[in-house]
Amino acid sequence: MPNLVLPVAPGRSETFTLSPARAFERHEGPFTRVAFAAPHVVVDALAEHDPWLDAAIDWERTIAFRRHLWSLGLGVAEAMDTAQRGMGLGWPSALELVRRSVEASRDFPGALIASGVGADHLEPGSDVSVDDVLRAYETQCEAVEALGGRIILMASRALAAAARGPADYARVYGRILSQVREPVVLHWLGDMFDPALAGYWGGAEFETTMVTVLDIIAAHSDKVAGIKISLLDKDKEILMRRRLPAGVRMFTGDDFNYAELIEGDEHGHSDALLGIFNPIAPAVNAALGDLARGEQERFRKTLAATVPLSREIFTAPTRFYKTGVVFIAWLNGHQDHFTMLGGQESTRSILHLSRVFRLADQAGILIDPEKAVARMRHLLATHGVA
Repeated sequence: MPNLVLPVAPGRSETFTLSPARAFERHEGPFTRVAFAAPHVVVDALAEHDPWLDAAIDWERTIAFRRHLWSLGLGVAEAMDTAQRGMGLGWPSALELVRRSVEASRDFPGALIASGVGADHLEPGSDVSVDDVLRAYETQCEAVEALGGRIILMASRALAAAARGPADYARVYGRILSQVREPVVLHWLGDMFDPALAGYWGGAEFETTMVTVLDIIAAHSDKVAGIKISLLDKDKEILMRRRLPAGVRMFTGDDFNYAELIEGDEHGHSDALLGIFNPIAPAVNAALGDLARGEQERFRKTLAATVPLSREIFTAPTRFYKTGVVFIAWLNGHQDHFTMLGGQESTRSILHLSRVFRLADQAGILIDPEKAVARMRHLLATHGVA
């Protein structure tokens, strides 16, 4: 098997030998869990543009990756933070992404797709009111619904800055939920993913904040399909999961503990809406297939092997996890370059990427080890690693 020299600490390297490529058993039937992957966008690296200012997107490769996810039976959570929403992907490009993805989904009967709606075209500021945020949400909801899209109601930096307490969140979410055509998925994104969202829902303590969110859901349960929690705390997720109204799903966004949360316990389980499902999609398909067949131990073994990789990709500062996601897409040949919107490929060190490379190999998700090694050698050389 191929090998290469990887840095393991400042001034120290080791030879690493890759494992043979793993062929995950493909599951074609239905799953017992609803599973969305949040995909990234592929940059048009040869476009004439200002990379820090403009979003030049390779639409063909971007949509091809969504087709890859649908072919594996996963849903697509479109235009979310994994697609660099708010970190390079602005609202006009996000809406075009939604349009193209909704259109492409029609080639896959029964394909799941839901799209992020927020207020990110509104810049937070002292002159921005809660009513301004409400109107911004309405604008994006109307635009996505006009394309035939389902909605994931994302957290808003502008609302976090403008709101003065839980009542403001209840008013905004209550108004939006009363207007949407179909039930939505709420998104509780923790400040480890976006520091500007600290104190979201109007409280500092989880237990009291959870009550605010549960009250909003209870008042509009016919318009809430579920809630995605991205707090990286399994105990908080389980506590809230057990208090959701009947018919409202908990979608785990816990990229540290997803395997056990999806499996669940005697009181219930979480469904999934995860950024890590982007790079590990073949393993997810196999594991969910095992779970559907009642083969719990195989499910645990397959999915648990991916958790160390996920924990490294999502290590603090967590908001830079997108770099690891795109890195693996490049290693696996889903794109021809390791370039991201806004130059975000620079947010992680070569030591971190080397650890991601090792863990991706150990999880069995490197499709072609020879290609992965060739590309990694190129990246190492650009960092002065011979």
